[in-house]
Amino acid sequence: MDSSELLPVGRLVAYWRGRRKLSQQVLADRLGKSKSWVDKVERGVRSLDKVSTLQDIAAVLRIDTAVLLGRDAQPAGVTERVEGVERIRTALSTYEIALGRPTPRRPVMPAERLTREMAHAWTTFQHARYPQVVDLLPQLVADTQRTHAHDPGRGRMPLVETYRVTAALLVKLGAPDVAWLAVDRAMTAATGDRVLAAAAAVQLGQVLRASGRVRVAKSMMLTAAYRIAPPVVEFGDAAELSLCGTLLVQAALAAARTGDDRTAVELINEAAEMAARVGDGHDHHRTGFGPTAVELARVTGAAERGDVEEAMTLHEQVTTRDGWRWLSTEHRAAYLIDVACAYLHADAPVTAGRNLIEADRIAPAEIRHRPAGRDILAQVARNTAAPPTLAQLAATLGVG
Repeated sequence: MDSSELLPVGRLVAYWRGRRKLSQQVLADRLGKSKSWVDKVERGVRSLDKVSTLQDIAAVLRIDTAVLLGRDAQPAGVTERVEGVERIRTALSTYEIALGRPTPRRPVMPAERLTREMAHAWTTFQHARYPQVVDLLPQLVADTQRTHAHDPGRGRMPLVETYRVTAALLVKLGAPDVAWLAVDRAMTAATGDRVLAAAAAVQLGQVLRASGRVRVAKSMMLTAAYRIAPPVVEFGDAAELSLCGTLLVQAALAAARTGDDRTAVELINEAAEMAARVGDGHDHHRTGFGPTAVELARVTGAAERGDVEEAMTLHEQVTTRDGWRWLSTEHRAAYLIDVACAYLHADAPVTAGRNLIEADRIAPAEIRHRPAGRDILAQVARNTAAPPTLAQLAATLGVG
């Protein structure tokens, strides 16, 4: 065991900051904090009791959040999540080199079978069964890499799609550093295929935003969107419109995060025009893109820019649509967690709690296995007006 694992969390921050050759000022700037704040954390004067803050620090220091939590201080479920991330990291860290023939102990799977297994992984992810996806991915990553090495033509699509679902899952699990490795592999493998590259860019946007690189995310998503955009929207293919619209939504959310409200609204409106031509109830390239998905993004954008009243009004409208029920379980539950956060900031903890309870009902893993979900649960549960069932859930999961 590294002796650094025995240090208090503040000392661990200082230790890893030194290892990364960052000054306190640089770390503070990347976190959006003051140098004084960093100094107090490192000296133990200020405690770090929010998982989200630990995740932000870990992302900047390029380490797993568990390193800062410490083996004995991990809340329930963290150990399993960290171990799952490490298994996926190990799979991503192996490279296949085509030697012209497979070895007896390492058979090459047919691309058709891999495509089916990749599709199963995506379906499992969209049903928000994250522990099961963790179990599936290490072997799937190894198999798709091996098949692509020996048959680049037919192995390319399942490889890119496997990297995509891997990146999507790792963002959920609060491991953007490992997700970056997966999405970088996806973008590299997709080079030369405009559709695959646009699909991979969807996860690139997720990873960049999860890593706090929102300005880069906005720029790259716009570039990717306009590369896949049809010359005339009215005659665009539904699958390509779905990719373009999804990338515009990603750019809009990044713009909202930077305070560029006008651009965010314009991009959402542009995506809405494309969504109207695609319609609800489709899932082209695993985007779930359609009018309802765009309106959910409009709600999130409104909440991001601080217009909580508009966000709440739009939320009540969009969740009564038929299209709401047609979205994937993962999409709906993740959205409900975002909305719960907006309600909490609007000083409406009861409504925030109701949305979290609904998210837990339809997709328990969104709260039980996703750090962002656990964090908002802890915040809402601390409020005295929160529903008692929510406080019980927080106590059961060891958050608060």
